[in-house]
This record gives sequence, structure tokens and C-alpha cells, in this order.
Amino acid sequence: MAAREHGERLIPEKAQIDIGTPSVARMYDYLINGTDNYESDRAACRELLEMAPSTRELALINRAFLVRAVRYLAQECGIRRFIDHGSGLPTRPNVHQVAQEVDSDARVVYIDNDPLVHAHGRLMLAEDLKTTAVIEADMRDVDANFQREGVASLLQDGEPVAALFVSVLHCIPDRDDPWRLVKSVADKLPDGSYMVISQLASNDADLREQVTEFMRQTTGGNWGRVRSFDEVKRYFDELQVVESDGPVEVSTWKPDTDLFPRQATDEWIEYGAVARIVRS
Repeated sequence: MAAREHGERLIPEKAQIDIGTPSVARMYDYLINGTDNYESDRAACRELLEMAPSTRELALINRAFLVRAVRYLAQECGIRRFIDHGSGLPTRPNVHQVAQEVDSDARVVYIDNDPLVHAHGRLMLAEDLKTTAVIEADMRDVDANFQREGVASLLQDGEPVAALFVSVLHCIPDRDDPWRLVKSVADKLPDGSYMVISQLASNDADLREQVTEFMRQTTGGNWGRVRSFDEVKRYFDELQVVESDGPVEVSTWKPDTDLFPRQATDEWIEYGAVARIVRS
């Protein structure tokens, strides 16, 4: 397949990449010191950092939370199947690498509608298609996604599954009802499955509006909303939160080191938790 160089990776030419409009996935990649981003993404991040100076630390904190949550589910809860919604660009360690450190047969499906994410994911997993799949799809299409072979195969025998919504629900506008999205996914998972959820949150209404409007304009409308703490708590309705009394600032969720980045300011945070699906 014809390809071109970008950083240290090969990108298939057929991937339709708009490098002039910042992408949430590529902005996040830049903030966590990745290489798969363009000047439009970096410029947008510089402007965002002026509004919310803690944003880079916040992104690194969230990535560390993802790794801890997956390791906890694999090691302590025996989870061997994961669906990562809005997975973003591959960044080591990826979900499948964390899970497969515990069990090499752990299976992971990544879902993302960004063509660059899909292109990188397919290249990254070219030799690991038996246990890991990358699906280019909109995570809001729950019914269609759960009929796809990669997802459907995880559910065939009723074993518990972990569904991840890590730092992605703020990309879903209210009109598409992210709370219903979370519930729709939870309803399709076997009893005893888990949800890992975090989202950008602030109780500063002015900051929420400022950042939301900036991101909406910057990404060409591919954005939802920074939400209040109470709005994020609604994701956990009907779920049994584990290892905490409710959603928390995610650096405080089962911290495994004192060396990871800390936010110097708290204008916004990644707010979330791990929860279990328990049906009476």
C-alpha cells in the first residue's frame, strides 16, 4: 500500500486527513508529547493553554488513569475483554498492551471515527489481529457497533466486558445525549461488566463556556461541552462505583506513584471513576 512519512509512522494515502482543522485526537496527542499532530493542532493547544494552563498536566494525568484502570480491571477483576470508545491515537502503553501484560489472550476493540486514528491503529495492530481490532466508526452508533464482528465476538459467551469512555464524552454534544450513550452501552453488556468513565469538568460556568466555545469553533463543531461535576455524576446512575465513593479527580483514583504530573491549577479537571454493572 502506498504511504507517506509522518514523524516515525507510515500513514496510508487513502486516509483523508484534514491537517488545517485541529483534531481533538491530535491535540490530545500533542499534549501528551506525541508526534502524530500538525501545526494547526499545536497552535490550537497553545491558545487553549492560555485559557486553561493546567491542560497539559490534565492530559497526562488522564492517560495515567486509563492505564491504572485497565491494569486494575485485568489484574484484580479478571476482565479479559475491553471496548475502548473514542480511543484516540496509539500511545504506549496502549489498552491492549496493558491488558495483555496480565493475560496475553486479553482482547481489545478500539472504536474511533478519526481517519488518522484508524490508519495508525491498523498499522500498529497489523500482526495482532487475533486479539485486537480497530473499528473506524462513530461511538454514538451503538446498535451498529455492537453488531460489528469485532464487538459481537466479545459478547458471544456472556463473559464480562469493560467499556471505556476515557476523556471522550465531552466531545459529544447535549443533543446527542452522552448520558443515554453510556446507558445504551451498559445495557448491552453482560452483568458484572465494567465502565471506565472520565470527562473534562469544571464548576466554573464562565470557564466551561469559554473553553467549550473555543473548542467548538476550533474543531469545526466536533466538540460537545465541558460539564459540571453534577452532570458527570449522572453517567454513573444505575452503576456501582468501585474503589471510590463516586467520581473523583482521576489522579486520586488508586494512585500507584507520587511521581506523575500534578495540576498546578484546578480551573478544570478530569473527573471520573470505574464502575460495575450490577443488575438486580
